[in-house]
Amino acid sequence: MDVAMFTVGPVQENCYLLRTDTDATAAVMVDPGEEPDKLLAAIESMGVTLEAILLTHTHFDHVGAVAPLARATGAPVYCPELERHVLADIMSYVPSAGFGPFESWEAEQTVKGAERLSLAGLEIDVLFTPGHSPGHVTYAFGDHAVLASGDVLFESSVGRTDLPGGDHDVLMASIATLLDAYPAETTVLPGHMGTTTLGRERATNPFLTSYA
Repeated sequence: MDVAMFTVGPVQENCYLLRTDTDATAAVMVDPGEEPDKLLAAIESMGVTLEAILLTHTHFDHVGAVAPLARATGAPVYCPELERHVLADIMSYVPSAGFGPFESWEAEQTVKGAERLSLAGLEIDVLFTPGHSPGHVTYAFGDHAVLASGDVLFESSVGRTDLPGGDHDVLMASIATLLDAYPAETTVLPGHMGTTTLGRERATNPFLTSYA
């Protein structure tokens, strides 16, 4: 699978453009957080049609570019069902001044976990992984051993749980589900910082010592 990562916005959020291989002309995008012009230019330069915009959750740093991208490409937006109202009224949920303004969007599709999506030639399992946010999901590209984990699991860290709807025990249970369900070599594409693998995090992440 061909994965392009773009780190965008003042919070340095990772957005991903994924396709089956470097010759594929269709792709999906995960968590377009900001800088829509940069992301649209990448889509054009790669010569792909965007088939879907997949959101792991709706914190502003992950959805700030959704509206301009969806409008420009016509790609449907897949949003966690429990957080659809946030995407529809983004600025009401921005926690502090100085961010935005961001345009709200009504999601065309919702997901809650246990779905299988067939998009851009990719088979994508939707996993319910709350804890960082109430409706957070992870997208598993099982045929390619890749997880788009949003803000659940990071390189040597885990998602924060001090925001509204966060719950540390729930987050750790979500991470345990991923560790149990997927092999160690599975690549993790996190919402911030660098890419990693489940095996590396199980062995070295200080928050996961009980799973080592």
